Amino acid sequence: MRTLLIRHISQLVTCDDQDRILQDADIYAEDGVIRAIGSDLPQSADDEIDARHMLCYPGLVNAHHHLYQQFSRNLPQVQNMELFDWLKALYQIWKNLDRDVIYLSSLTGMGELMKHGCTTCFDHHYVFPAGAGDLLEAQFAAASALGIRMHCSRGSMDLSVKDGGLPPESVVQTVDEIMKDSVRVIEKYHDPSFNSMRQVALAPCSPFSVSEDLLRESAAAARQYHVRLHTHLCETKDEENYMLEREGMRPVAYMEKLGWLGPDVWFAHGIHLNDEEIRLLAQTGTGVCHCPISNMKLASGVARVPEMLAAGVPVGLGVDGSASNDGSNLMEEMRVAYLLHRLHSSSAAPSGYDILKMATRGGARLLGREDIGSLEEGRACDLFMLDERRLELVGACVDAGSMLAAVGVPDAVDMTIVNGRVTVRGGRLTGIDEEKTALAAQKKCSAYLG
Repeated sequence: MRTLLIRHISQLVTCDDQDRILQDADIYAEDGVIRAIGSDLPQSADDEIDARHMLCYPGLVNAHHHLYQQFSRNLPQVQNMELFDWLKALYQIWKNLDRDVIYLSSLTGMGELMKHGCTTCFDHHYVFPAGAGDLLEAQFAAASALGIRMHCSRGSMDLSVKDGGLPPESVVQTVDEIMKDSVRVIEKYHDPSFNSMRQVALAPCSPFSVSEDLLRESAAAARQYHVRLHTHLCETKDEENYMLEREGMRPVAYMEKLGWLGPDVWFAHGIHLNDEEIRLLAQTGTGVCHCPISNMKLASGVARVPEMLAAGVPVGLGVDGSASNDGSNLMEEMRVAYLLHRLHSSSAAPSGYDILKMATRGGARLLGREDIGSLEEGRACDLFMLDERRLELVGACVDAGSMLAAVGVPDAVDMTIVNGRVTVRGGRLTGIDEEKTALAAQKKCSAYLG
């Protein structure tokens, strides 16, 4: 049995049902699961950590990403484009994805996430060029090397430019090909057990790049195999106009018609929702992953997060694609979300602590996880810690629950722990050689971009 004891945590922000913040607290874990929280616990452990000057938080849950975009960040030719034109331009690069690009982009993207307190990452991968190999295997291999908890998606596209979609012909597949591989991926990789380190969702790209048949069959397969459903929805006005012209209905109504609402479904973005659609999402338990930095960069709009939270819509936080962010830092996303909604909604905006809960419990709920998202006995030992003696935190720790969103932390965290194992120590990843990895990734990136 593997044991861990963290002693004398200065402030432990639990994000539990009582919103407790504990002082001078200990955490004891066995095989990656918290077994006791208290003061001066009598246990001893294989690994003991003195945390007397540390602020401790539940690990952040990134509920929407596109890690393959790590190698197409900050490209000048797309900097001032909005979504549809941006996608069309970048598909000319993404059609050349291979296994090495996926492995190294996943390694660097998730490494950056972990260095900023993220312990669980959902990646929405939907670009599968012919002959590229098992790309999800590469992603899970990267996650294993880092020690991060990962949810992959068997994403998909079946409408190319000639069919009225956006992607080139070389990256779309038939519905039969997609569904056959979806079953293979679920059976090979999905682990639904408590404290699972890897799970799979089915995630067609968006209503404007997939057919009605693909959406229907994906929903049926997801429910047959008890995995979750995810797609982009209501991200731009262009999407709304496209759906009105093609289907004669708004995106949410279209997804409702196809069986794509329910507590096993979450959408990325959800910007352009009306009052009735927000009520419908709340009534059905359908979730939304908020991605403020991407929404701002692509000029997509401001999601109605205060209204969604007030209505009871499950809301989490995501960094979105590395090329629309252009980073993988969920802690930065928290502060931007806090400031954006303060600007846009004033006193109706979520508090700094509300934003923290979106990034922890909110993300866990979107992923269907009850074992992560808070620090409680019987839950996974996923957490990160910050030394409160840092110069940039002077005077900032009075309200530890709100501090991350209201003040922000520009540098890497002092420690990240996933499943009871230290994965970041002193701001450095413990599972890989950062310099060697960065060199290999940059070399591959340069070759990939030509």
